[in-house]
Amino acid sequence: MVYNFLPFMVLPLYSVMTKIDPRIIEAAQDLGSNGWQVFRRVVLPLSVPGIVSGITMVFVPAVSTFVITKLLGGSKTQMIGDTIETMFIGQASNYNVGAALSLVLMVLILLCMAFMGMADKDEEGGLAV
Repeated sequence: MVYNFLPFMVLPLYSVMTKIDPRIIEAAQDLGSNGWQVFRRVVLPLSVPGIVSGITMVFVPAVSTFVITKLLGGSKTQMIGDTIETMFIGQASNYNVGAALSLVLMVLILLCMAFMGMADKDEEGGLAV
């Protein structure tokens, strides 16, 4: 799963980090900051929008995937996507439980998206309700 969803995290981070003005980093170094302080006090705060965007882009598909866990883990690992798929397509065909789990997953994703929207300070993105 990491290989499949890594580009969804790297792309927003790369996009945000390329927009950081090198003069800001140079100014921090001129004022006596070492590499760790420059990263912690300049680069990381300026990269927060990319981090939030990347987390959102990775969380939504990763939480609901069932094919990758079935191929890699077999029956040893089971995620909520596997359980929902089993409830709808499996031998038991318990549609009520599958629908309830789907609703719980949807509410969980909407809550996470709302939290990420509130964390977005400059209001460039967010949850459109």
